[in-house]
Formats: sequence, structure tokens, C-alpha cells
Amino acid sequence: MKKIFTILLATIFAFNAQAQISDTDKNLIDATNKGWQFRLGAGYLLGGTAPLPIPVEIRGIEGFNPGLNISIEGSIQKNICDSDFGVQLGLRFDTKGMTTDANTKNYYMVMKADEAELSGSWTGKVKTHVSNTYVSVPVLATYSIGKRWTVSAGAYWSYLLKGTFNGEAYDGYLREGDPTGPKTEVTSAQYDFSDDLRNNYWGIQAGGEYKIYSHLAAFVNLQWGMSGIFPEDYTCIPFALKPIYATFGFNYIF
Repeated sequence: MKKIFTILLATIFAFNAQAQISDTDKNLIDATNKGWQFRLGAGYLLGGTAPLPIPVEIRGIEGFNPGLNISIEGSIQKNICDSDFGVQLGLRFDTKGMTTDANTKNYYMVMKADEAELSGSWTGKVKTHVSNTYVSVPVLATYSIGKRWTVSAGAYWSYLLKGTFNGEAYDGYLREGDPTGPKTEVTSAQYDFSDDLRNNYWGIQAGGEYKIYSHLAAFVNLQWGMSGIFPEDYTCIPFALKPIYATFGFNYIF
């Protein structure tokens, strides 16, 4: 009797789970028929955080490592009045990082060497490491081209969850104050501006998606930061550094 009761309970739970799954599938089908689409995607970001145009103080880039930058995003899209136009709202977690080696001349720097803080015009090499993790909210307009292509454009807002901006100045010299100030030879000095990163910024985004199968699509988009990663009145770095990244990935369409 106990065994029969156990089997009956298991059967009831199985039917209940199947009913819940069916209800979920039915809701998704109903939403799709009404022009709604749900996406879950992942991708790789390639790019950098840089000033534009490149200032004359940066004489050359000797090395660049984009690092491992991953994006995970969920979004919802709605077509407008059964047309090819639509709107898309997303929630994205991504990392935007890089490591660069550059030659500089009269590049304003604030650094520490042997526990002493130095500031002034730096001539020499600079190695910079950036790794910032954001949660972002993109709001996009979409347009469908046939049954497979969709293009999108709009804006996004990002909030910093965790940030790193540090590096090393080496093999050069620092002139205190301006390029005519007292000269100090520096073999190696460190700098870390991680605590000074701004909490949020905004940018513009454009991209396209190609549907490979009914539920799988490949996408690419370009994100161009309109705000610098430091506050506008920041003096340790005299020019705005803006994150510019392209994302390549895949979406699962429910």
C-alpha cells in the first residue's frame, strides 16, 4: 500500500510539472504570436579604453592584449503594430578590459616610486591594465530585414560593479610640474587609479543579428562610450578615456 501511494504521488508531481512546463510553453507561444521575443545571449568583447583622438603625448603603442572580456545578456523585443520596426530592452553583465604598453613624451602622470608620490610630465614607457565589470541597460530600436536579419541601434547606461585601473611607468624620467621642471630619473614606478573610476556612464550602440536556426542567432554590436571612465574634472589623467568595444556572440531566442 505504501509503495502504491508513493507511485501515485510521483505520478501527480510528474503531471503537475508537465502542466507547468506546458503552461510556460503556451505563454511563450502566445507572447511570440503577439510580437514579443525573448533572448538570452553570451559573447566576447574586443576593444579598448582609449582617448580619441590619440593625444600627441602618446608617441606609439608597443603592445596590446585585449584580455578575456565576456558578456551575458537577457533582452525582450516587441514589434510595433505588426511592422518590421520594434523596440528592445536588455539587461547585460560584461567586462571591459585590456593591457597596453605605450611610449610617451611629456605625458602628465601621478605615480609612486619607493613610497614617494611623484607628479609631472613623464617621458618613457607606460604599461596600463584595465578590467572593469558593468551591469548595463541597453534601449534599442530594431528593424527586421526578411526572416533572418535584424539590425538595431540605440543607447545604453552602465553601472560599475568592480573596477581596476593600474599600471607601471618605467625606463624614463619625470619633470616636476611641467616639461621644463626639475628632472628625476625613474627606473620603475607604480600607479593605481582604481578608486577614482566613475560609477556610471552612458554610450551608444549599433549592431546586427543573423538567425541561423529558428531559435539560434549570431550577433555583433559596437558599443561606444560617450562618457569617460573617470569624472570630467579628474586631473590625474588630463583627457577622457572612453570604452569602445565590439561584441561577438550568440543569442538563444525563446
